[in-house]
Amino acid sequence: MITLYQFPPALGLPNASPFCLKLELYLRMAGLSYRNHYTLELHRAPKGKLPWIDDDGTVMADSGLIIDYLKRTHGDPLDRGLTPLQRATALAITRLCEEHLYWTVLHDRWLSAEGWALTRPGFFGTMPWPLRAMVPLIARRGIRAELHGHGMGRHTPQQIHALGVADVDALAALLGDESFFLGAQATSVDAVAAAFLTNILFVPLETPIKAAAAAHANLVEYCRRMARQYFPADYSPR
Repeated sequence: MITLYQFPPALGLPNASPFCLKLELYLRMAGLSYRNHYTLELHRAPKGKLPWIDDDGTVMADSGLIIDYLKRTHGDPLDRGLTPLQRATALAITRLCEEHLYWTVLHDRWLSAEGWALTRPGFFGTMPWPLRAMVPLIARRGIRAELHGHGMGRHTPQQIHALGVADVDALAALLGDESFFLGAQATSVDAVAAAFLTNILFVPLETPIKAAAAAHANLVEYCRRMARQYFPADYSPR
């Protein structure tokens, strides 16, 4: 049995970490049995980040590397028929979401006043005192440093929002009129795209990036479709 170690549900989502949600989505899409172990203990994670898995004694970290491992060991029902061009497109979408769009969302959630008012209680509200007072400030300081080191944090909020809007517009164009990003059937890249778009559209934080995503009817319906299909118990129309 696969044990999935991830953050507890927050902000109205099965997981407010797009990387955790991505991995749980993949497990459901691939039909793999698993159990959740919700935790905030990053120091116990193999690479100091969530998610990670224990697959009957085999420990793996990093959502992308975990999915590669799961494909090798449990089969690849989602992607085995993809062409080289489709695989390249999936990789480009993944990199756009994980290496660029993610940082614009992180900025709004952690550094803006409105985002922090949502993130602090959503992520840390269940911690006992005095950890509930100390840990959020340390974590926020760390996120600020990561954003600066990445480069996204060196821009103005207006510039960051413009970058995020461009990413969202590109995803809408890539999806087009298709049901899923590579056509009529869901593939593993949909676990990536849905996890990140859902973390924009379904979180009660109003930002220019969310407004841009909401203006694309195909992205909104895509996220609703993925939620209805793979998280029906957690889905409520938005």
